[in-house]
Amino acid sequence: MNGDWLLRGRDGRLTVYLPSDDAVLCRAELAPGGPWEPPRRIGGDQRLIPDAAVGQGADGYAHLVAWRPTGSGQAGLVHSTHFRPRLAPLDWQPVGHPDKKGERTGTPAVAVDARGRAHVFVATAAGGIGLLAQKEKGGWEPWRMLDTEEEAGRAGVRGAPAAVTAASGRIEVYAAVRGGIRHWAQPEPGAPPVPGESVEVPVRPGTLRALATSADRTTCYFTDENGELCAWRPGQEPVPLLASAGPGPVSAVRCVIDGHDCTLLAQRSASGRAVFAAHPTEQEAAGAWWTASGPALPADARVAPALDEHGEVVAAALSPSTGMLRLTRRKDEPGLALRAWQEV
Repeated sequence: MNGDWLLRGRDGRLTVYLPSDDAVLCRAELAPGGPWEPPRRIGGDQRLIPDAAVGQGADGYAHLVAWRPTGSGQAGLVHSTHFRPRLAPLDWQPVGHPDKKGERTGTPAVAVDARGRAHVFVATAAGGIGLLAQKEKGGWEPWRMLDTEEEAGRAGVRGAPAAVTAASGRIEVYAAVRGGIRHWAQPEPGAPPVPGESVEVPVRPGTLRALATSADRTTCYFTDENGELCAWRPGQEPVPLLASAGPGPVSAVRCVIDGHDCTLLAQRSASGRAVFAAHPTEQEAAGAWWTASGPALPADARVAPALDEHGEVVAAALSPSTGMLRLTRRKDEPGLALRAWQEV
């Protein structure tokens, strides 16, 4: 899943979303901090291509987007909304193709604005980024290209984009391109995103993750070609943070640790264990280091932190191939000590 797949619903229950063969599954707590329900299929019996994205709005609703096959060599995007963890998500509804028709063009990304409208970003066949935005009173706006065909051809989007909603409600999106990272942002909530700053950096495609880190700023985390995990905020230079622990993007959440505003990063390390690192938010120069936790995980496992119903750190490790789900929570003591992992 592209995006934060461990989410807290408006009723305080946690939900996880995971791809499985030709479907997307979800699991939710039966009560906040309690046992979990078995996995269930999202959106009916439609067959999907295993390449989905999820985003959550301030209202707690989760928006999911995936590709489905529509014919020989053809695919289209579908959308579902999950209002509450214990409710069934809506059936998948077709929302089109950034190039009107054709094959799957890339992994989508989803962000939800302050009014609860989903914004879907996906690469086009020409190498740019297409945007599909919900209308405020239902339905969808027409597809919009965030750059010209000439700009798209020069840039060439590589890997999944990272979409994020700033605390102000503005939608932003980052994408790895040839030689660097491009950034688009709404100048104000509800306005079309416009090109922002780009940065030349040897980024590894498929490693971007974006997080709202202050009232009106977002931070893009990525791994460079030297294996260094870096942080970039438009208007500043990228800052190396620490060596990436493993392949793929990190997961991140903003939290309070011992009274300090911190950003917590999580990843499955190359050794197979979950690792965590924290630093003061937007103060990467303060330094960070990985701390391993729990047993070795399956090769396809992903690790994600979130905040529970009390605003405390909780983390999950999830393996799509095995369905394994393990959970841990922060201990009630100084620092970032975690409890023993429990399989659910």
